[in-house]
Amino acid sequence: MSCVLVLSTRTALTQNAPASSKLPWHAYSASDVARDVARVPASSFRVDSAKTYTLSELIDLAEAHNPDTRVAWERARSHAAALGIARSELYPALAAAAVSDTERDQIFLGDRFQGQTTQGFEVVLDLSYTVLDFGARSGRIDAARARLLAANFAFNDSHRTVINQVQQAYYVLLSTIGQEDAARASLSNARTVQQAAEERLRNGLATLPDVLEARSATAQADYDLQAVLGAQAIARGNLATAVGTSASVAITVQPLDELPIPESVGDSVEQAMTRAFGQRPDLMQQAADIQTATARAREARAAYYPALSLDVYPALPFLYGKQQPFGWMHTTDPIGTLSFNLRWTVFDGGARKGRVAQAQADIHGEEAQAHVQKNQIANEVWAAYSNLHTAFRQRQAAIALLEAASQNYSAALESYNFGLRNLLDVTAAQRALARARSTDVSARTQVLTALADLAFTTGDSIQAKKGGLRP
Repeated sequence: MSCVLVLSTRTALTQNAPASSKLPWHAYSASDVARDVARVPASSFRVDSAKTYTLSELIDLAEAHNPDTRVAWERARSHAAALGIARSELYPALAAAAVSDTERDQIFLGDRFQGQTTQGFEVVLDLSYTVLDFGARSGRIDAARARLLAANFAFNDSHRTVINQVQQAYYVLLSTIGQEDAARASLSNARTVQQAAEERLRNGLATLPDVLEARSATAQADYDLQAVLGAQAIARGNLATAVGTSASVAITVQPLDELPIPESVGDSVEQAMTRAFGQRPDLMQQAADIQTATARAREARAAYYPALSLDVYPALPFLYGKQQPFGWMHTTDPIGTLSFNLRWTVFDGGARKGRVAQAQADIHGEEAQAHVQKNQIANEVWAAYSNLHTAFRQRQAAIALLEAASQNYSAALESYNFGLRNLLDVTAAQRALARARSTDVSARTQVLTALADLAFTTGDSIQAKKGGLRP
C-alpha cells in the first residue's frame, strides 16, 4: 500500500506546473513523451536525386505520402465504421453465456431444516430486437451516413489542399531558380561594367570614384545573388515538406523556361463560380452537415413515440440436486422466457421538446453556415480570377520592360566605352536591367501561381482524380 502511495505521489508531482513563470516546465514524464516522438516513423519513400520531376509527378507523390491525406483517410474510415455500427441496430442482438454454480443451503421442510445441495450448468441465449421505434434508428443511421459523406468530402478537400501546397511551393521554387539566373546575369553585367571602368582608369579616361562605384555595384549584385540562393534553399525545403518527405531532401524540378506560360483564360468569372459551387469539397461537406442535422432532428422527434422491443431468453439447464434424506436428482428440461416490451415516455419535463428545438436550431445554423461559405467561395473565385487577369497584364508589361532595359543597358555600356556616357548612367542602366530581369521572372511565375490559385478556389485541381479519392 505504501509503494502505491509513493508512486502516485511521484506521478502527481511530475505533473505540477513550474513554481515560477521564469522557469520552463520539466518533468519525469517528458522524457517518455520524447521517446514516443522519436518512435514516430519518418518518411518511407525515396526521392530520386538524379530525376527531374514535373509538377504532376510531385503531386502524385504528395497525394501518396503527405501525412495530411492519411489523416483525412483514417478519419473517413472511422466514420465508415461508425455507419456500420449504426446499421447494426436494424438486426437482432444475440448473446450466449455458459453458467455453472454450486449452492449449499438449509431449507425448512415440515418440522425441521433439511440440507440441500444444488449443482447447475446452463447454456443460455439472449436475443433482443427492437421491433418498432418510429424512425429513431433510421435517424441515427442517416446521421452516420451523412457524417461519412462529410468525411469523404473532407478527405477530398485534403487532397485539394495538398495539391495547392505542392503547386505553390513548386512555383516559388521555380521563381527562386529564375531569380538566381537573373541575379547571376546581373552579377556578370556588373563585373563587365567594373572591368570597363578599371580599364578606362588604367588608360586615364576614368576616375577612381568611377571604379569604386562599379565595384560597389558588383558587390551589391553578389549580395542580391546570395539572398536569392538562401530563399531558394528554403523553397526547396518547403517543396519537399509539401510532398511529404524531409525538408533536407533535394528535389530537382523543371526550369521555368521549359514551362509554357498561357496568355489568357477561356471562361468567365461567372462560369468559374458555377463550377466552384458544384465541385468544391468543403461546400459539399457543409451540405452533408445539413443532412446530419436533419437526421438528428428526425431521431429527436421519434422520442415522442413508443418503442417496441422483443426479448427471447432460452436456456438449456443441466441441474443436479440432493436433499436429505433423498439421493441425487437431475433434470435437463429446457427453460426460457419470451417477452414484448413497450416503452413510452409519457412525461420528461420538456427534454424531448428541448432536443427537437436544439436539432432544428442546428439545421438552421448549418444552412446559414452554408450560405456564408458560398459567399466566401464566390469572393475567393472573384479574387483569384482578378489576380489572374492582373498577372496576364503584368506579364505583358514585364516583357516590354525587360526588352527596353536590355536595350538601354547595351546602349549605355557602349556609349560609356566611347566616352559619351558617365559611369553613373551605366550602373543605373545595369540596376534597371537587374530589376527588369527579376520582374520578368516574377511575372511569369505569378501567372502560373494565379492559375493554380484559381484551380484551387474552383475545385478544378482534384477533378481529374475524383474517381480515385473516395475511401
